[in-house]
Amino acid sequence: MVIIKAKSLFLIASYLFLPLSVLASAQIPAQLQKAPVALVGGTIHPLTLPDIEGGTILFDRGRIVDLGKEVVIPSDAVVVNIRGRHVYPGLIAANSILGLVEIDAIRATRDIQEVGRINPNVRAERAINPDSERLPVTRANGIALAAVLPVGGLISGMGALVMLDGWTWEEMTLKAPLCMMINWPEMGGNTGLAPEKELEKRRESIKKEIEELEKAFGEARAYKAAREAAGMKGVPFHETDIRWEAMLPVLRGELPVWVAANSLQEIEASVEWAERQGVKMVLVGGADAPLAAELLKSRNIPVIVTPVLRLPAREDSDYDEPFTLPAKLFQAGVKFCICGSPWAGNDRNLPYHAAAAAAFGLPRDEALKAVTLYAAQILGVGEQVGSLEKGKDATLIVTDGDPLEITTQVEKMYIQGRDIDLGNKQKTLYQKYSEKYSRLEKK
Repeated sequence: MVIIKAKSLFLIASYLFLPLSVLASAQIPAQLQKAPVALVGGTIHPLTLPDIEGGTILFDRGRIVDLGKEVVIPSDAVVVNIRGRHVYPGLIAANSILGLVEIDAIRATRDIQEVGRINPNVRAERAINPDSERLPVTRANGIALAAVLPVGGLISGMGALVMLDGWTWEEMTLKAPLCMMINWPEMGGNTGLAPEKELEKRRESIKKEIEELEKAFGEARAYKAAREAAGMKGVPFHETDIRWEAMLPVLRGELPVWVAANSLQEIEASVEWAERQGVKMVLVGGADAPLAAELLKSRNIPVIVTPVLRLPAREDSDYDEPFTLPAKLFQAGVKFCICGSPWAGNDRNLPYHAAAAAAFGLPRDEALKAVTLYAAQILGVGEQVGSLEKGKDATLIVTDGDPLEITTQVEKMYIQGRDIDLGNKQKTLYQKYSEKYSRLEKK
């Protein structure tokens, strides 16, 4: 017989049931759009066209049908008066772990990393928790889409672009696989005063990591050759390997590799490696990207700036080094988009990273595009989302002002035409304790 003490039983129950009690958000996923919707009288910001004051945007079956000042509204349309309000494309978090982590201290709610260092077969979208409380909190600030990425190891796995509403991961997924995530060996850091033995040890470690990455790609290419030769006379049967199978779209040039790298040395080394491997590359992080601007531009490598609101990379860097980074990339003609820090769990602050860049030299219109249109283009969905145009998804927000301003409130959100519930736990708690304070004042 196994005897469990009361205290132990309580601890076990806590670990088993606490995650369940905090994971399910109260918001119900929206229904499919059933009738045409016309938002009338507001200022529409298409981003690819001049702003339309006092305009109308009409969408049906999840797609934008028309927008302008003289839009013909069908008789069966739901007409929403938005005079004094603004319509923008839904914001896009281009680097996120939304839905993969709920409470970092509780292992059962963390599903961001697999065991081992080479995991190209990992699919981030399949691990997403659609009931995460972080999703409605993020939506409330205008973020409608997020690129969700696995982490850890050398090859973390495949990322996915998801809509932040849906009953299941299948309903939420907009594009998957999106990319293959690679973490380049860290080559930067302040090592100037380190003993030569430590430096040599670190150099050897970096060399081994790159060799491990090279070996993985070498084996994947050999597997690709074997698969292509399958069925030929005299060619033996080759069993499926899910790791190398997942890499075939990368080797065929159909899927980009996203490389997390920050220092100049890391950026140059990773670009040289990607060119040698013949794969498409997107740079993630890019703290020193302005120093490699000419290289990135010549190779047509876009940068996902993550994040803007951070400390300078080095002790002797200017205080505004991270804030001016997007402006420097813009001036150099390097493709980029802006994202916040995925680790802090503060994806909702995405517009304020763009606002900081705008305050330090990036034109305001460019800052807005950096979290909408440019993000969509880098993610390969620029024909579907990121701006307000006929035929594109009706994924948009209605605000009472500039979404990059902290005081602005997002009043409505539509994702593929679905009317999204913008309530969340934080709003509920605010209302609850505001009511309590009001009652105390009346006593």
